[in-house]
Amino acid sequence: MRYRYVTADVFTAQAYQGNPLAVVLDAEGLDTAQMQRIAREFNYTETSFVLAPREAAHTAWVRIFTPDREVPFAGHPNVGTAVVLAREMIAAGRPAPARFVFEEAAGLVRIELQYDESGQLLGAELAAPQPLTRGSQATAEAVARALRLQPGDIELSEHAPQVVSVGLAFLVVQLANRDALRRAAPDAAGYAALGLRDEARSIYAYTTDTGADTAQGLTDIQARMFTGRMTEDPATGSATGAATALRAALQGGAALRLRVGQGVDMGRASLLLAHAEGRPDGVWAGVAGQAVVVMEGTLPAPAAG
Repeated sequence: MRYRYVTADVFTAQAYQGNPLAVVLDAEGLDTAQMQRIAREFNYTETSFVLAPREAAHTAWVRIFTPDREVPFAGHPNVGTAVVLAREMIAAGRPAPARFVFEEAAGLVRIELQYDESGQLLGAELAAPQPLTRGSQATAEAVARALRLQPGDIELSEHAPQVVSVGLAFLVVQLANRDALRRAAPDAAGYAALGLRDEARSIYAYTTDTGADTAQGLTDIQARMFTGRMTEDPATGSATGAATALRAALQGGAALRLRVGQGVDMGRASLLLAHAEGRPDGVWAGVAGQAVVVMEGTLPAPAAG
């Protein structure tokens, strides 16, 4: 059996920028091992698989895989999958959808579709499925080693490097300036020494020093995200949401909106529009961005098991 797929570049309006995503449509019949093999074949940061919802009131059950594991939630797969599904519905002659609800391992992900004044589909905005949680902290020395930096490159005046999550955990680190962000690179031995594998496998580094970056227009922060596989992600919605929620929490839960640039240093400029605010049950985040479809095709199902 063959399955249709569509790829989209997410958090950009320009093909071959942003973060590429593969969306496997109507993925019923594929087991977990097959999905993992397909994700490994695409070798994108994530691949999403669209299945029938388990509750009729929801849009779809969406499973998300990196090349080496399934994750409970991720940002760019939700934005990209929403745009792909809305595009499919419009192409089939159905009314343009206003919102979706995706079932995911981390909880329900609510998504608003975004259109321009002429009705052209542009992108989507997701609401993270969980409020901010804060885990362990790491020392400047340990994080500097993991990123091949010096301890003085780690900015500690606002917060220590800390594991945070709004559905998927990251070690979030503020750097002193844009030069430090540009020089950062993952170090396998440094990652191993952090001992965070079961809590957070990736490091999201950012700086508020953004004056020289104009690829995405003016931004409030510039960021990079390095995975436990020693690869870099061009745009990371789940980490951006968690970092925004952390910064909002540090301001007492006051509403916060950030324009976040990512992917510049790897030639895949991305723009993420993040917001967070405190509510009685915690600090909640959301992330919006555009997406553009790039490729379509079919793939054979891998051997089962």
